[in-house]
Amino acid sequence: MTRNLFAAAAAIAIIAPAASAQDLTVGEYPETRQGDVVETIFGEEVADPYRWLEDDVRNNEEVADWVQRQNALTDNYLDMLPARDWFSERIGELFDYERFGIPTARGDRYFYNRNSGLQNQSPLYVQDGLTGERRVLIDPNEWADDGATALAGWVPSPDGSKLLYSVQDGGSDWRIVRVLDVETGEHIGGEIRWVKFSGLSWVGEEGFVYSRFPEPEEGEDFQALNLNQSVYYHALGTDQAADQLVYATPDAPERNNFAGTSEDGRWMTILSSTGTDSRYEVNLVDLDARDENGWRIIPLVEGFDHSWDQIGNVGSTLYFTTNHEAPLYRIVSIDMDNPQAGWTEIVAERDQPIAGASMVGDHLIVEYLEDASSSAYVMTLDGELVREIEFAGLGSAGGFGGSADSNETFYSFSSFNRPSTIYRYDVATGENTIFAAPEVGFDPEDFVVEQRFYESLDGTRVPMFIVRRADVAASGEAVPTLLYGYGGFDISLTPGFSPSRLAWVEGGGAFVMANIRGGGEYGRAWHDGGRRANKQNVFDDFIAAGEFLISEGVTPEDGLAIQGGSNGGLLVGAVANQRPDLFSAGNAAVGVMDMLRFDQFTAGRYWVDDYGYPDREEDWRILRAYSPYHNIQPDTDYPALLVTTADTDDRVVPGHSFKYTAALQAENLGERPQLIRIETRAGHGSGKPTDKAIEEASDIAAFLAYWTGLNPQDEGVQESD
Repeated sequence: MTRNLFAAAAAIAIIAPAASAQDLTVGEYPETRQGDVVETIFGEEVADPYRWLEDDVRNNEEVADWVQRQNALTDNYLDMLPARDWFSERIGELFDYERFGIPTARGDRYFYNRNSGLQNQSPLYVQDGLTGERRVLIDPNEWADDGATALAGWVPSPDGSKLLYSVQDGGSDWRIVRVLDVETGEHIGGEIRWVKFSGLSWVGEEGFVYSRFPEPEEGEDFQALNLNQSVYYHALGTDQAADQLVYATPDAPERNNFAGTSEDGRWMTILSSTGTDSRYEVNLVDLDARDENGWRIIPLVEGFDHSWDQIGNVGSTLYFTTNHEAPLYRIVSIDMDNPQAGWTEIVAERDQPIAGASMVGDHLIVEYLEDASSSAYVMTLDGELVREIEFAGLGSAGGFGGSADSNETFYSFSSFNRPSTIYRYDVATGENTIFAAPEVGFDPEDFVVEQRFYESLDGTRVPMFIVRRADVAASGEAVPTLLYGYGGFDISLTPGFSPSRLAWVEGGGAFVMANIRGGGEYGRAWHDGGRRANKQNVFDDFIAAGEFLISEGVTPEDGLAIQGGSNGGLLVGAVANQRPDLFSAGNAAVGVMDMLRFDQFTAGRYWVDDYGYPDREEDWRILRAYSPYHNIQPDTDYPALLVTTADTDDRVVPGHSFKYTAALQAENLGERPQLIRIETRAGHGSGKPTDKAIEEASDIAAFLAYWTGLNPQDEGVQESD
């Protein structure tokens, strides 16, 4: 299914100390100037003394100096952590395995990413046929000395002769789009710029459609609001200035507009949305009917009420997943030769939400979430069940792309203790074969993955996954525990492999993922239960998870660390304010920390779907009540907090983390440190080079371990033969 633009940041794992926690001291925090900004909002005076830290670090010398001084303090502290070297070495070892992306077949060619282990970026390979020799088509490791320029999206042309791809520099959400001749490796034409939050879709072999924003004012690339996204068509061999405008909404500049084409090249679907919710207006273009008058827009769904995601088509009949009259989603079709006949239900809503669907050959593959774990079924185009696709236990499956003229599809499956294995699946016969399987330096059977359910404050039953070494789980010993959560934007947390999390568990700790409300694990009601006026449920669910882990003897009272990124960074900041006594340490990564001004920067305006509108009093009072920046409790013992962000984060601008950290350091919060780690040439998470990912994960793990009492130097699973 199409998912929202606000993705959760990559999770990282943790562990730590040999010496007494009081043995390491921070010293004096760098001095931070307090401004005199005070605003009266809905009758309440609100001070914002660190407003100046919102400025772009590239354009403000005072902010740049503050960043340098904070990093110097943090680096000095991290250098002293006893488990840092252990984590750096072990996480590096766990990263060092061959991993593959899911192949895409076009013509006789297969395209896929492959990383030999510790390459900063994963090169793109192509091979002729299943048994052909693979060759490197694009190696992004050659693009930048620091490894921070990444290959983002890529799409082969219908016959596999050309490749459309995008480049991400320094972790930014902006993309540069190029086209490559697959046979010669030569580029075709120039570059397309100012592309963001865009799909890339071929229109025949002659051009493609994409979405872009107007070029920002100089110096505003990483801060200005993203408005007036429009869909354009680019003909190969022409300049971007000659691109044809396909669809725009100048009277509604806040709308997102993005397009995709059907596998057979017949239809273009244009989805428009107003925020991060999966609520779309749908327009079509019959590409067979293009003429000298250009692109004829055919309205299909009006109003921003429901999700509509096109799966595929058979001629004039289009298939969609939707939550219209089905909060857990269903599959419907419509015949565009007779649209007045309306929608036909193909697959009815069931007790589990549909997580994705695709058309392969003359079959449907329908993916479900069953208590936050993947299941998938093959069905006929009439919705009749053919068979279930068997997976290896609790885990996450993804992929299942394909074409109407082939029964072949590929998918990945992973879990907390199993890196992704890539499978080739035949929908006609049910034959399931391994395309690529990793060789890893540990035995997955040395770890236990279990799912438990607990009650939140209001009695809601919430699932969590608990990962431990088998011997630790069997002993029943309470061990330092890392609790991770997100809780927003209809994003579901499912089992997946992380080298840093596994290092934490290898070191004798427990890793726990809580599937709190606000996500999509149980459909629309679960999402609605954790947003807007219901946002406090997210924090209550997470706090209840911590209390459950202590009461069940999974973790000792002084051994609980918490972590979250992006919206999960907000989660960590909010619960640290509300229950500082419950947690020993936390990592708030790239978090939304000023809930009264989040809508003023870049993509922030989209998030009103989940958070509400800061300029509306009812919403403002809810936001004011939990905003991490505005609710720090002075003269209270706080957990040790490591805030992490990056200078090129143009999704959640780093000013959120800067202001929050300055406010923490200005208060008397006890003996434990409140530090910030600011990465350079990195963004919200995607595109981060492997060496930076290992370094950051090691720093965070060592920090959390130190303050929860985990000493991985005395523990660990031996590498398997």
